Amino acid sequence: MGTFYVTTPIYYVNAAPHMGHAYTTIAADVMARHHRQRGDEVFFLTGTDEHGEPVANAAEALGMTPQALADQNAERFRSLMPRLNASNDFFIRTTDAEHKAKVQEVMTRVKDNGHVYKGHYEGMYCPRCADFKSDAEIEDGDRCPIHHIVLTVEKEENWFFRLSAFQERLEQLYADKPDWVGPRHRANEALSFIKGGLQDVSLSRAKLTWGVEVPWDTEHVFYVWFDALLNYYTALSYARPGEDLTSTFWPPQQQVIGKDILKFHAVFWPALLMAADLPLPERLYIHGYLLMDGDKMSKSLGNVLDPFTIIDRFGTDALRHYVLRDVTFGQDGNVSTVAFEGRYESELANGLGNLASRSIAMVRKYRDGAVPAVEPELQEDFAGLADEVAALVDRAELTPALELVWERVRRLNRYVEETAPWTLAKDPASAERLDVVLATLVEGVRVVAVLLAPVLPETVDKLLAALGAPDIAYERATLTAGAVTQVQALAPLFPKDLPAPAPAA
Repeated sequence: MGTFYVTTPIYYVNAAPHMGHAYTTIAADVMARHHRQRGDEVFFLTGTDEHGEPVANAAEALGMTPQALADQNAERFRSLMPRLNASNDFFIRTTDAEHKAKVQEVMTRVKDNGHVYKGHYEGMYCPRCADFKSDAEIEDGDRCPIHHIVLTVEKEENWFFRLSAFQERLEQLYADKPDWVGPRHRANEALSFIKGGLQDVSLSRAKLTWGVEVPWDTEHVFYVWFDALLNYYTALSYARPGEDLTSTFWPPQQQVIGKDILKFHAVFWPALLMAADLPLPERLYIHGYLLMDGDKMSKSLGNVLDPFTIIDRFGTDALRHYVLRDVTFGQDGNVSTVAFEGRYESELANGLGNLASRSIAMVRKYRDGAVPAVEPELQEDFAGLADEVAALVDRAELTPALELVWERVRRLNRYVEETAPWTLAKDPASAERLDVVLATLVEGVRVVAVLLAPVLPETVDKLLAALGAPDIAYERATLTAGAVTQVQALAPLFPKDLPAPAPAA
């Protein structure tokens, strides 16, 4: 038994949650649930990023205070977690007093270590990214490559972080740990940025008041990214009342982020930790975008597939399955309602749902619900499966891991057709053969259910309850004679007679 600390980025509260936020959260949750199955002590962190210019601007446009807007939208993100069946252990808000105090403590240490100085900065700035853009990051027409808006020229006196001083150490990090950032092409992007020559970056903003005060210069607040990045560290100090979990869980084993914030996490973040004399995370995994109409799904661009609408009609597990199944985790990929409905019908309803329903129904019909205590077949097809899945999850290769399990779902469905239990049941001389077939089907369904528990938690709970085998411990993910002895009736796991979608408002 070990420890496993996994984080999502904290989500910006200048707008409400959308599918992109759900995507990252689901991926981290699958990792957390998988490691709990393996007996690890897990801490799963998510939350909201509530400071900075985008929040202040959005609040002003709505006639609200930044704190009021943060409170309103933070609650929307918090309420998203149970709807996604996210098993997060804590939900951090960067307006938490404990977070702010810890940020000030760490940043004072960075200053005391000689990595901070005062100076002037002028550059092209995207208020939606809260980021100064280098020449290489600017689109034609002086536009942001993410939001496609014209950048503004900002000039002000700031405190600076000596990022340039960490050039060699960061290059060495990537040389010593080539898998520190995954997938590999994302590591190459980060290393290319580093080798392009690091410049010192603004640590504070003097024109803003909505942020964490710089303790040695209270006319400044910390640039939002330094405040935000430290949440992964600060949360452990107060997530559990009366207990500091830092020594137990730091550093994180896996940090899951989107590619739009690669620079901050794969360059700024390790440099900041080095400056504060703190251990680095063991691994970052940077996923791509869910795309609609060729653009990243983004509330500000108006191209959003609403997770709440999908959950209301198809259920949470269907959403969890789709976002990890239709687009290879780590890559960009297009999503659509048509593709979602296709996956729901072909894989969930006709694949897993039908396999489970008819396997249980045949045991009830031909053996009064009692599962024959015989050695199941298909041992070769399932041999080593759990280890293969675990190895892929450890590398954050969630889509290939899911495919391995789905290969067995398809194999079991073929096995039904190959063995034709309904024909065997008509011949008393085939009773022993029917026993083996039924035991194999039930046991195969149980094993794929255990392996799918991190992705389809609600569905697996229902299925394993019908099998009378609720244990999802990872060591149970092997074909075993007698693991299931009696089955109960099972309602359709993924109904096809769903209500029509609600009309657009």
